[in-house]
Amino acid sequence: MNEDAALLTAYDAQLRGAAEVAGSLSSDRSGPLWRGIFATSGFVSYESLDGVADVDALIAQTVAYFAALPQVEEFEWKTRGHDRPADLGARLEAHGLVPEEVETVMVGDARALAVNVDLPPGVVVRRVDDLPEREAVVTEAARMQREVFGRGPTAAEVLDRLDRSAGLETFWVAEADGRVVSAGRLARVEDTEFAGLWGGATLPEWRGRGIYRALTAARARAAVAGGVRYLHSDCSAMSRPILERSGLLAVTTSTPYVWHR
Repeated sequence: MNEDAALLTAYDAQLRGAAEVAGSLSSDRSGPLWRGIFATSGFVSYESLDGVADVDALIAQTVAYFAALPQVEEFEWKTRGHDRPADLGARLEAHGLVPEEVETVMVGDARALAVNVDLPPGVVVRRVDDLPEREAVVTEAARMQREVFGRGPTAAEVLDRLDRSAGLETFWVAEADGRVVSAGRLARVEDTEFAGLWGGATLPEWRGRGIYRALTAARARAAVAGGVRYLHSDCSAMSRPILERSGLLAVTTSTPYVWHR
């Protein structure tokens, strides 16, 4: 088995299914699916749909399940590029789910990213979720991330998730003159060898200066210190070259299909 295939096998076995709904307020299982509730949204995960006799019936049952929960405004069925059946995306669209941007799933040795990166003068990187001023900093960072991405969790949702993670998730920022210019989370996945790099965003005027790479490296060093073997990230075309230069490999793609009430 080559390196790409070995990493994908580890990813499927350790990060899909129960692991993807571990931070939810509640979750249950229906056949091969794990269904999680996160405040006003839902999430569907599975390791494989192999052996499912009627995929369309499974999708219809899932839509009906979330539609019957009045607090759920939307739910995400996250597909991967190597999922079967090959026309799964078309089947989801036929049931009213809308595809969002395709991202690349990157996986690799955490040590490959745990390097020292020079920062521009006046820029500092630090973990803030364990500091007294965390609410103000996370609020500023969450607002910045929503501006960059056009969507994303509110500061209250981020803070609640950090509290419920019991230390498995940490929040990191890069600041220039006290202003947050880049931010991202490190989320260790309990009972696995993995941690995830999530929410990485940098203000447009601060890009191209090595700040995102330094933020990534700081999170990687923390992951290695905590015994993590692999890092993974669903990344955009902008982030992919940085992670590739650090040694992570593209193992598949991910596409969220979203149902809106």
